[in-house]
Amino acid sequence: MKQTKSRTDLLVLGLAAVIALSAPLVGQELHTGKADPTPLEFPLGTATPSEECGACHQAIYREFAYGFGADLQFKDIVYQSTKDRRLALPAKVAAGATAHAVSGVDPFPIHARDVEEEGRSCDVCHYPEPFAIPPIENPGVSKPAPRPKDQEAAGLTCASCHLTSEGKIRGPYAVDAPHATVADLNIQSAGMCAYCHSLGKRVIGKQTQTFLEWRDDFYNPGLGRQQCQDCHMPRTLRKTAEQFDVPERAVARHLWTGGHSSQRLRSALGMVLLQPEKGQSKLELHLVNIGAGHSVPTGSNRRGLYLRTRAVNAKGAVVARREWLFAPWYSDRPDDRKYLEEDKKRKDAIAALQADAQGPHESSIRAGEERVLTWAPSLAAGKYTVRATLIYDLNRYNDPKFTEDQTILNDTLLSIEVAQGAMR
Repeated sequence: MKQTKSRTDLLVLGLAAVIALSAPLVGQELHTGKADPTPLEFPLGTATPSEECGACHQAIYREFAYGFGADLQFKDIVYQSTKDRRLALPAKVAAGATAHAVSGVDPFPIHARDVEEEGRSCDVCHYPEPFAIPPIENPGVSKPAPRPKDQEAAGLTCASCHLTSEGKIRGPYAVDAPHATVADLNIQSAGMCAYCHSLGKRVIGKQTQTFLEWRDDFYNPGLGRQQCQDCHMPRTLRKTAEQFDVPERAVARHLWTGGHSSQRLRSALGMVLLQPEKGQSKLELHLVNIGAGHSVPTGSNRRGLYLRTRAVNAKGAVVARREWLFAPWYSDRPDDRKYLEEDKKRKDAIAALQADAQGPHESSIRAGEERVLTWAPSLAAGKYTVRATLIYDLNRYNDPKFTEDQTILNDTLLSIEVAQGAMR
């Protein structure tokens, strides 16, 4: 009878692993790089705790479990109201850990699943069985096969990505290790990310489309040859297993910086604010996606991007405001309040209702796209300072007054002068 541990227990075991990183696993010969005749096996499959891998792969484990070398930060979040209980990581889990490492303990998606999906195991991407890496040209991407529910507690582990259906550990190099290995260069391709970062066929504007956005909007049109790993797992020269006699190689950093990294977010979009005609109050805002190989925002429909503008007169008073929201759609069509009655009949009624209740909004900005927005506030003749602020929100459905889950990406000022009679 297999014993299972709680989500927290499996992750915090990392502390013990870091303390005892020099202790060899059964079947290892340290400093030689030679494998024992009886290779290590993985009876728990992809539920194998990552701490077991960390005993040998020390630097990689520190990146995975603690975000070492990145600016990742998991802050408290609220589901809807600022009066709600704050959802925070367990106290013994590093606030700078990677999203992969905390996938089994992050209280926000767990709470959302319980509220919106009646506790159903909808997040199979967090708990996959071993899988083969799909070709990147596949028109659609299905869900990975899920682990049994009693094995979900381990969350996303090293084995989730590296363990093959044959029980071997895949990586980009042929190595002699204490476990069976196989060299597979596809692990460096975006296909490695496809199962968990896309769902179904491409629907422009919909959520859960990240891999397909990369392939169809960035890679295939020739905007770049970078795979997902080139941005989210930049390489460094090092040993993969520090206490073995193995060469230094180009090895990916296991960090996956994204929505919890201000540095990654701020590099995604460029913004230009201009007055196209001298003396006129009409303004243009250009948002250019040249820093992300996919749409912004991408992934979950909860992600939102606010563009807030305001015009301030010479006395410092705000005389005009405008706001835009950019976000993925929940369904295959734009979010809209006209679908609210129809939503009530759906199995996923709660999730669909909250998306449509927010009303129409701008779609995400696609890779390589320059989105031009116009704003013509009614301004009397005079001098003004126009400010445009771009804000990324991890949960656009909660109270906008809750700002701890928001990151300012860009804050631009423009001085303009409106001529007499400019507004007609």
